[in-house]
Amino acid sequence: MKRAWTALLCLMSVWAFGKAEISGELKTWHKVTLTFQGPETSEQAQLNPFMNYRLNVTFRHPATGKIYVVPGYFAADGNAAETSAVKGDKWRVHFSPDRTGTWEYEVDFRKGNYAAISSKKDTGKPGEFMDGETGSFDIAETDKTGRDFRSKGRLDYVGGHYLQFAGSGEYFLKMGPDAPENFLSYAEFDGTQNADGHKDNLVKTWEAHSGDWKNGDPVWQGGKGKGIIGALNYLESEGLNSVSFLTMNIGGDDQNAFPYVDYDTLDRFDCSKLDQWEIVFEHAQRHGLFLHFKLMEHENQGLLDGGAVGARTKLYYREIIARFGHHLALNWNVCEESGEWGHLRTPPAETPERLACAERLYLQDPYQHHRVIHNGKWFDDILGPESKYTGPSLQTNQKDFRNVHGNVLKLRNQSAEHGKPWAVACDEPGDASFSLLPDANDSDGVNHYNARKNALWGTLLAGGWGVEWYFGYKVPHSDLTCTDWRSRDGFWDYCRYALAFFNENKIPFWEMENSNALIGNPKNDVNAGFCFSRPEVYVIYVPKAGKAELDLSGVSGDFNVRWFNPRRGGALQHGSVAAVKGGGKADLGNPPSEAEEDWVILVR
Repeated sequence: MKRAWTALLCLMSVWAFGKAEISGELKTWHKVTLTFQGPETSEQAQLNPFMNYRLNVTFRHPATGKIYVVPGYFAADGNAAETSAVKGDKWRVHFSPDRTGTWEYEVDFRKGNYAAISSKKDTGKPGEFMDGETGSFDIAETDKTGRDFRSKGRLDYVGGHYLQFAGSGEYFLKMGPDAPENFLSYAEFDGTQNADGHKDNLVKTWEAHSGDWKNGDPVWQGGKGKGIIGALNYLESEGLNSVSFLTMNIGGDDQNAFPYVDYDTLDRFDCSKLDQWEIVFEHAQRHGLFLHFKLMEHENQGLLDGGAVGARTKLYYREIIARFGHHLALNWNVCEESGEWGHLRTPPAETPERLACAERLYLQDPYQHHRVIHNGKWFDDILGPESKYTGPSLQTNQKDFRNVHGNVLKLRNQSAEHGKPWAVACDEPGDASFSLLPDANDSDGVNHYNARKNALWGTLLAGGWGVEWYFGYKVPHSDLTCTDWRSRDGFWDYCRYALAFFNENKIPFWEMENSNALIGNPKNDVNAGFCFSRPEVYVIYVPKAGKAELDLSGVSGDFNVRWFNPRRGGALQHGSVAAVKGGGKADLGNPPSEAEEDWVILVR
């Protein structure tokens, strides 16, 4: 009798609080997951569960009126990362609440041909099960600190040249590897790619980073995942804060990273593989690593719909957003190397398609993450307020990185002139053949010096919000073959030092502009140094030791002069001049040591 009464109470509880199983920490910026028992189906069911069902959940915050309409997805048995399930009756939605207090939800579940990609509210017919269900839950303040993005909130494009965390109000500078692009070509993910004759030699184990995995870190299926999780841990240990990857490279250089059940079925998704991706992405976010989703690449930009934004592209965007859009710090990159250049394997994306891709992401993403596109074709045709792009993902083509600074500055200025300032990142500096060399291949230090001068400081002092580093295909640990990020261990130090300079010295970079003319460099010659400033704060990069001069004729007052070593980091140092006065050209003196090359000067 007691057991029967307990069972009845449980049923009453489910009835009273709704049928959704609500999991996750109920705090701001954390992933809150609603899991529903819906129709029993499978990845290969005749009625396609990805295309022909649409699960949307509307979340309302009554106290403020804030509303999010969040897409959901078919989740197989609800534990597919562990079970490799291809069928089940679990349907799921992830939500990252941005406010404390009570949130209400209402479920809209529809069924019908192409229901998933329809914007019509009453498309098809009711899907029954959880359709119409309502409920609520209460959200407390986050308790996270440090690098964990849940301590900072969602990283938003706010109409300017830098992205800002909605919770903490901090602005963000990113730094990390752009390579290997096939980061997700990982042998311990489920799927058909590991031994199927499609460039199997490029599938990675990330074994070199297995030792970086730590007790308590996630794994799946009895210990899988240590290599790729350890690789992320290594990036964190180096002070880097971003990671980049293709989510679809069928027909591309690698051909092993894709979300589908196989190479040819482009409207059905591998539930267990994508759940395993989520384990990796969640770990990255908790450890302060921005996620650069590259949704397509040059070789397959027309694979899904012949270059158009048709049913398959819409479905692909929806599935990626539903599964991963709740993460806080990310951007959607429509296509790496967009446009017509080189050998076309699929139809190219022209201006209407480029604009339509960003428009579709804008319509489907409830969180409005940063939307970018890579060049191949330049960006003139997608600038302006009507475009839904919020920035470029810039690629350059010079071995010594000399055109990075000018291109970043050009895009920053060009976008502002067109009425919508873009947040500009240089995500593939250098050339295709070499770019950032492994430490072992840079015995004379010239490559790393040029990368540090022209790409790292060249981007930051042009007003770019970050750099991701490409590895050339003619060197070991290339853009496709890299399995050990320690191959550039020495160079990562320079990236960490640069981020520390801005953060620890509280440089208000989001309020600053490039001002090379103030150091006598009106033509932006990379060999003459860079200047980045607002009134009363000046950051100057000098590529060679020696005297520096700054034009302070437009300001008054006393200014401290301190020097920063971009090769060794550390605290600010005194040079031969401790302070200068405004009102004219000021001699900043000599650096602490003339024996070394480049320096950064902070005048404030």
